[in-house]
Amino acid sequence: MMQGPDRLATVIRNPHGGMRIRVTPRKKPSAWKKWPIIRGVLAFASSMVTGCSILMYSAEVLEDFEKEGPVEKKQEKDKMTLFLEKHFGEKGALNVMLYASVVFAIAFTVGIFIILPTVIINFARTLTENDLLLNLMEGILRIVLFVGYVSVIAKMEEIRRVFQYHGAEHKCINCIEHGMELNLENVKKSSKQHKRCGTSFLFFVMIVSVIVCFFITVDSKILRIVLRLALLPVIAGISYEIIKLAGNSSHPLVELLSKPGLAMQNLTTKEPEDDMIEVAIKAVEEVFDWKTYLKENFKEK
Repeated sequence: MMQGPDRLATVIRNPHGGMRIRVTPRKKPSAWKKWPIIRGVLAFASSMVTGCSILMYSAEVLEDFEKEGPVEKKQEKDKMTLFLEKHFGEKGALNVMLYASVVFAIAFTVGIFIILPTVIINFARTLTENDLLLNLMEGILRIVLFVGYVSVIAKMEEIRRVFQYHGAEHKCINCIEHGMELNLENVKKSSKQHKRCGTSFLFFVMIVSVIVCFFITVDSKILRIVLRLALLPVIAGISYEIIKLAGNSSHPLVELLSKPGLAMQNLTTKEPEDDMIEVAIKAVEEVFDWKTYLKENFKEK
């Protein structure tokens, strides 16, 4: 998936050799795009909606591929799927399952990375009553859990393929931004790391949460959890502003702050295969006139 100034493209590799392409218009930027912090919260919510929409589209496309020819052995539908299809129809059942998956993913993320560290650190009160030290320990534990989780899922075959496509996306953007023609050869030698990556955003969320929550000292376990959940939008908004700055600045301090997120991308981006790069290139070409961009920004080259 690639987003351009006014269009969004979704390109899916057909198991039988071709590509399925969908291009949809993007809404013009609203007034909230100018509001610091708030724009980060709304951008995150918007990306969740967009991601869910693309998931539903890709699932529909998979069904079309299966009609064209055997993709893989289809599994028999379980009782829950049959129940949902009976009450919501085949497409409605798919929507219910996808949105339920998103809700579960959010609940899982909040439970593992927000609530669990707070609960665990409460047991450390037997060792120290220093609230600032406990907050610091909680923040470090949250980062360790996040890095450990990503390290584990990166070993899964399907997730690895996702991370390869993620790498293809970065390499295409880096290729253009470094003034090179967008082709297979140039993309292959471009970096798979990018400062505006969502992985860097999530890592900044972890760091900012450590800083913000460090100064919040309350005795109630429930109140500690409620405050951390309530501050999530603020933390996300601040992180968005940092990642926006990092993507538009080459200041040494900004470069230094970006290094942890770039290092984290070694886990979430993998070197893509040639056919994956071709998909990414096609997605870029559907939403962005890279030839005009190169002429305007790299005249000497």
